Amino acid sequence: MRVLVVDDDRKTAFFIAKALKAEGFAVEVLHSGDDALAEIVRTHFDAVVLDIMLTGRDGLSVVRQLRTRENATPVLLLSARGEVGERVEGLNAGADDYLAKPFALAELIARVRSLARRGGDVKPVTLRLADLVLDTATRTAERGGRRIELTTREFRLLEFLLRSRGRVCTRMMIFEQVWDYHFDPESNVIDVYVKKLRQKIDADSEPKLLHSVRGVGYTMKEGA
Repeated sequence: MRVLVVDDDRKTAFFIAKALKAEGFAVEVLHSGDDALAEIVRTHFDAVVLDIMLTGRDGLSVVRQLRTRENATPVLLLSARGEVGERVEGLNAGADDYLAKPFALAELIARVRSLARRGGDVKPVTLRLADLVLDTATRTAERGGRRIELTTREFRLLEFLLRSRGRVCTRMMIFEQVWDYHFDPESNVIDVYVKKLRQKIDADSEPKLLHSVRGVGYTMKEGA
């Protein structure tokens, strides 16, 4: 699914884009309302994450112009202000959803995924690494043809790691993407779940796929 992120705060745009990419989205980033309007008209996106406060043309103006042109691309508005009046104004302008800053990345991702589904059919994805297969349609996992029984949380953890295969996933990223709340430095819940998951997918198989990166987090890849 293709997502456009528009925010003139480059740091915020970077973190949003990074989180969405980790979930398997194809992401483009822009920083001005005028550029965003032109790009949305020119290119198909499954969803747009659009900050209201932009230099030049603001987010509300972008949404109004899109709807005037009968462009129905789903739009999630972001704003540093969370007043009811502004939310109503954004929705009346034609936005599909509204999220006030600061927000949890997990919530933003869930809302983007929901909007993208409204905009079209989402095809189930089969994720593979070596002989490990994760089917997101049937929510089943196999390694070398052997069925692996996973709890809901273990499935979400494995799916996130596989979508991010080859990259190191920090504990903070895993908390936000899999547990839906921010990082607790005192908790070892991630380590506990990773240990259980490793026993299920790696204990009796080669090559080992789930690796620890000391002091940082975890990664999925073939070999050491």
